[in-house]
Amino acid sequence: MITEGKIIKIAGPVITASGMRGTQMYEMVKVGTSKLIGEIIELEGDNATIQVYEETAGMKPGEIVESTGGPLSVELGPGIIGSIFDGIQRPLKTIKSLTGNYIKRGIDVPALPKDKKWKFVPTVKVNDELKGGDVIGEVQETSTVKQKIMIPPNISGTLKSIITEGEYTVEEDIAELESPNGTTKIQMMHKWPVRTGRPYKNKLDPDIPLVTGQRAQDTFFPMAKGGTAAIPGPFGSGKTVTQQQLAKWADADIIVYVGCGERGNEMTEVLKEFPELEDPKTGNPLMDRTILIANTSNMPVAAREACVYTGITIAEYFRDMGYDVALMADSTSRWAEAMREISGRLEEMPGEEGYPAYLASRLAQFYERAGRVTTVGTEDKISSVSVVGAVSPPGGDLSEPVTQNTLRICKVFWALDASLADKRHFPAIDWLQSYSLYIDSIEGWWKESIDENWRRIRDEAMVLLQKESELQEIVQLVGPDALPDKERITLESTRMIREDFLQQNAYHEVDTYCSPSKQYQMIKTIIMFQEHATAALDRGAAPDSLTALTVKDDIGKMKYIPEAEFDEKIKEIQDLIVKQTNEV
Repeated sequence: MITEGKIIKIAGPVITASGMRGTQMYEMVKVGTSKLIGEIIELEGDNATIQVYEETAGMKPGEIVESTGGPLSVELGPGIIGSIFDGIQRPLKTIKSLTGNYIKRGIDVPALPKDKKWKFVPTVKVNDELKGGDVIGEVQETSTVKQKIMIPPNISGTLKSIITEGEYTVEEDIAELESPNGTTKIQMMHKWPVRTGRPYKNKLDPDIPLVTGQRAQDTFFPMAKGGTAAIPGPFGSGKTVTQQQLAKWADADIIVYVGCGERGNEMTEVLKEFPELEDPKTGNPLMDRTILIANTSNMPVAAREACVYTGITIAEYFRDMGYDVALMADSTSRWAEAMREISGRLEEMPGEEGYPAYLASRLAQFYERAGRVTTVGTEDKISSVSVVGAVSPPGGDLSEPVTQNTLRICKVFWALDASLADKRHFPAIDWLQSYSLYIDSIEGWWKESIDENWRRIRDEAMVLLQKESELQEIVQLVGPDALPDKERITLESTRMIREDFLQQNAYHEVDTYCSPSKQYQMIKTIIMFQEHATAALDRGAAPDSLTALTVKDDIGKMKYIPEAEFDEKIKEIQDLIVKQTNEV
């Protein structure tokens, strides 16, 4: 039943309408003569408080508010890959072709192209018993992604009919399902409410790493598939480049990139660069397996609140097909600021720094939709949604509420340091502040796939880095020459870890990606230098002669050795370490 009410109060993006009895929380409504999209966020008697996802300037009391009967939902089906949407899944390229460079208020454009025909190949037969989540056919959407057409999760029954292979639009009926409740027509597209997580059978332990090819992340602070990570950092510390590297190299089939309230020029850079990036796995454009959601800081604030839910729902949709999905949210701080603004308009009691009291629970609702799961359906498919959220604390203050609440939820913390970025150390991940709580659970994978000594080598390197920070205080007071000989060797080894291992050039054709086996051999070689140099000291070698060994130059160039030649070259470097330290 459609309900019609009238606007009685306007406060920026928040309006109050009377005569809305019969509507429900989070129901989508059309507001005013321009039919702006809004969502009910509070109900009291006949009055509904609505957050409007578009600019409300020029709106006046007395205008009509019309309910739609359903919550804010996204359209899921062929046409979604490679698209650029705004926060409420309106296709920006289509809007530009209709209205030019500016989004016209109230424009109503379908999220997926309704006139485009897709080649549908059925994979089931009539009379098959099907459950929600079962695949009934496939569409080759891009050169990289084969989209699997699924029965919506909340439907099951016997397949009564299915069309033959051919080209169809997303709205054409392709199958009929018969159940005790009647016959249901199935299309290639279905809708799903963004605030409701898609169901799964069970959540699995995070015991497989999400390999990113970035040494600081994979070796020192690894993330599991289906895990959550936060990247806090001040302006200019490299959050966006770090996320782009993850999008390009992470061991994921589908990438969903949510630009949530970022500056327009920064988002423009992302929108320009992504279509030009080459997918290193296939050689095709990276956009062939990417969905971009752009909601810049000058767009309506309420849509910013919705865009992360839009992104995670799309990610769950591809997870249900059996794909591993990585979602990048840049940045959740701007999302929290949108919540704070809406909360202020609602005159709610503010929490710390003016953020609403429910900030922590909203962040948790978002991050907890990540996970490695067994999907619904007859066939058990194991897939994952991994979430990496950038946090932009004002002035780089990591004690502010958004960062602190994110840390309580996320198990990986990649803290970016402005002073490292100023020294041109990229990625600028602070090894003393960052941590990962997945190390114990993924240790088995590293032992089985790479080497059983991985944990010992990794922990030794971390101990050296922590010792270096203590020694640096002494060095600043009395200089390096005052240190004992062993500590001078430690400083040399930690310099290698910092410069030759942790630093990684995102724009170098070889160094941009480093396989797990190469990472292990590199860090093992540096630890090997530390052990052999220390042993040489015990035999009476002079520290100056050890720090002057030529093998250090070879260690410095390890990162630039191509993967195909690496095993042979690293063996030569390790033999040189033994030879030169024994000769000193």
